[in-house]
Amino acid sequence: MIKRIAFTMYPVTDMVRARRFYEETLGLRLSRREAHEFEWVEYDLDGVTFALTNLTEGGAPSAEAGGSIAFEVQDVDQMVEQLRTKGVRIKLGPLSTPVCRLAVIMDSEGNAITLHQVTQVW
Repeated sequence: MIKRIAFTMYPVTDMVRARRFYEETLGLRLSRREAHEFEWVEYDLDGVTFALTNLTEGGAPSAEAGGSIAFEVQDVDQMVEQLRTKGVRIKLGPLSTPVCRLAVIMDSEGNAITLHQVTQVW
């Protein structure tokens, strides 16, 4: 069962330029930054997270394509199994990060939706 929106994410090709725009031009305040083999930057907007990342496989920023959504769920693995039985295409995962478990599914139109389960509070 979907509980709430976990985060909204936009892909970037130049993180320095993107952070400058969001932080200096728009005035967002950085909440968290992770940098490993990819970068992940978060901005807390009244309890909702907006994120920037260069982790998008084959994705690119696009005014036509819009953003990405992640739904917070109780149990990613259980939900993925339920969706598989309904013929939903699983694009990625489930997989674990240091702070969450997630999977990416495809909707009926070909849009990606992330299913997200917090495993450790930041």
